[in-house]
Amino acid sequence: ILQFGFGNDAQAPTFRPHNYVRELVAYTGTHDNDTVVGWWNSKPGADSIRTAEDIKKEHAFARAYLNARPDDPINWVLIRGIMSSVANTAITPTQDILGLGSEARMNLPGSPSGHWVWRMRPGALTEECSSRLREMVKLYER
Repeated sequence: ILQFGFGNDAQAPTFRPHNYVRELVAYTGTHDNDTVVGWWNSKPGADSIRTAEDIKKEHAFARAYLNARPDDPINWVLIRGIMSSVANTAITPTQDILGLGSEARMNLPGSPSGHWVWRMRPGALTEECSSRLREMVKLYER
């Protein structure tokens, strides 16, 4: 889960693509964590256990590690990160492909309700988005 590769956790290095092995399934995120955009935009306190300084360091490291410019959409930066890895399978939740925030989160562990209610709206997958994904799939032979 690439989102986990940039924080302070001692296991973070194992979630970075240069440490992946071929027999691995790589994800930008899963049903149990926030969307990439939601994770990226989270604030200390209410929607994150990280401090403002932790988030600042995490963002700087992720951008440097993934060779991302400040104007690069973070969801596509992480998608490229797993697509270009050696992992034999790369999975990106639709919410990350569409660049949606926390409002599109699928599940909130420990919460009594609101699970599995997100649905993709008709027409949400635009030609621009489809084309970008198609290009990456072709480029990285996925």
